[in-house]
Amino acid sequence: MRVKKSIDDLTIQDDYLFKKVMKNPEICSKMLERILHIKVGKITYHEEEKSLDMTLESKGVRLDVYVQDEGGTVFNIEMQTTNYRSELKLRGRYYQGMIDQDLMEKGELYNQLNPTYIIFICPFDLFDRQRHIYTFKNICIEDPSLELGDKATKIFLNSKGTADDVDCELKAFLDYVDGIVSNDAFVQKIHQEVHDIKNNEKWRREYMSITANMWVMQQEAREEGLAKGMAEGLEKGMEKGMEKGMEKGMEKGMEKGMVESSKRIIGNMLKQQLDCSQIAILTGMPEKEVQAVVAELRTGKN
Repeated sequence: MRVKKSIDDLTIQDDYLFKKVMKNPEICSKMLERILHIKVGKITYHEEEKSLDMTLESKGVRLDVYVQDEGGTVFNIEMQTTNYRSELKLRGRYYQGMIDQDLMEKGELYNQLNPTYIIFICPFDLFDRQRHIYTFKNICIEDPSLELGDKATKIFLNSKGTADDVDCELKAFLDYVDGIVSNDAFVQKIHQEVHDIKNNEKWRREYMSITANMWVMQQEAREEGLAKGMAEGLEKGMEKGMEKGMEKGMEKGMEKGMVESSKRIIGNMLKQQLDCSQIAILTGMPEKEVQAVVAELRTGKN
């Protein structure tokens, strides 16, 4: 399995670095202003990585960036590097429901629900229309000019867009997401922040600790899966009572052990809210294989 990339190799697309950059309130609010073309006042961070888990039975979510401005508007910003297609669209719906439930915990009336923006920043085109930005609000099918007015907005940004649909300032930010460093003042500020984070000894140690803990989780899951598979193979070989049978049993057991270990590793990483692309980087497995295991785990198949 490959070792997770070093902090020096991280880009704004990487989960750890993106969250650290967005902890700078000036950068976070300025980015929101570029995307939404609204004035964003002083913002407040609820948590570095807001967790929403309403009940023991519900599926919890961990939001990348969850902030609120002085006017009460709530912003959830997600860096999404894996193209989940339909799942990503439904994730926006689920996030909205969880955020609304979290906002209503204090017992406010429905008309006091905060305006919310859920923003996915993607290095791919989720809708294949070549746009840089896709903004969704609830409107009337029979009369598209009639908006529901539920104060909920979902936005999908595409750094690979080619349409002439955004101003040069937002285009400069999206180009930076795609790895292009321009002379734009805001991009330069983000790039400097990235440099400062990478050279901050505290955060370098923190990142190394996270990487080390993930490696330990991988090893433990791998050893547990191999041990289980070998034990089962030995038992089957012994049952056959033949050298050939034992050899085949051990071989099958080793193979099953590797499969079990991969499932355990990926399962542990899913619990840490890592996506398929991140898991592929950490494990060295092809992303399609990771996606297949994730689908199997989620459907409960053995």
